[in-house]
Amino acid sequence: MREIAFIKQNKEKWLDFEQAIFGKIKKNPDEMASLYIQIMNDLAYAQTYYPKSKTVLYINYLASQIYQKIYKTKRTEQNRLVYFFKTEVPLLCYQYRYYIYFAFTTFMITTFIGVVSAKYDPDFVRLILGDEYVNTTLENIKKGNPVAIYKSGSNWGSFIGITINNLYVGMCCYIFGIFGGLGTFYYSLNNAIMLGSFQYFFVQQGVFIKSVRGIWIHGTMEIFAIVIETAAGYILGASILFPQTYSRMNAFKIGLKNSIKILISTMPFTIAAGFLEGFITRYALEMPMSLGFFIIISTLFIITYYYLIYPIIINKQIHKKNVSTIQKTQL
Repeated sequence: MREIAFIKQNKEKWLDFEQAIFGKIKKNPDEMASLYIQIMNDLAYAQTYYPKSKTVLYINYLASQIYQKIYKTKRTEQNRLVYFFKTEVPLLCYQYRYYIYFAFTTFMITTFIGVVSAKYDPDFVRLILGDEYVNTTLENIKKGNPVAIYKSGSNWGSFIGITINNLYVGMCCYIFGIFGGLGTFYYSLNNAIMLGSFQYFFVQQGVFIKSVRGIWIHGTMEIFAIVIETAAGYILGASILFPQTYSRMNAFKIGLKNSIKILISTMPFTIAAGFLEGFITRYALEMPMSLGFFIIISTLFIITYYYLIYPIIINKQIHKKNVSTIQKTQL
């Protein structure tokens, strides 16, 4: 069957699916399960005969939305919060994985711009970080502790202040995605250039390893979370610019709902980063080097696994489960 004929044959059915997804037509869990099996059959057919078509992307999106709808209405003993972090967010991260990859790519490129700028412009670091911060850090380097600035203030005061600031930065990265993603890119650019120039400043002073031991105890989760929040902002912006087969308003509603969920998922990591910065980073150069690097590697692994690896695993598990369900239904 030609693709145009396939679309024409199933168009009305898919529009009905959209109505069910957006709640304009009420369906009970059994009816939703039936819809899901139908859409999975259509998806399997489209993947076989039109593998590179936008039709596949559209049907796959319908399938993912119906799946989420089923598991929201299905009676289950699983805690809603557990489901949110264990299944819902990872599936969204897989669905929007290319936005996450894009956010990481642009962040790394602009961080490198910060490094190059700091290397070739002697005044660039002072322009970005401010004279007071640079002068204080230079004094700390002379005293043998380049990250002593993290010892200023009380544990709890630092933890609360830093966490609130980081949550604010993350919200800005996300909210300004409303401007077609340009506002998000601007905030990401500022943070990345600051990070690049900040880290290279310690390289210039010959204290790179000491700075890594301090900065990245909390920095792995903090920076990673900002990148994910940036991706959420891009998702929000793209929902406005590229509505695809939906009306612009419906596309925006979907993008808003899904991107907010991804944003919310970063908050525990941001809070954990604030805790580490307030309570642990100040002792970075006093603790054994092996312990410091263990914390850095562990936190990096945890957040990398959750946002980049686990979504692939959970998607494969769900896909196998779906195939099994369809096969049993067809027997």
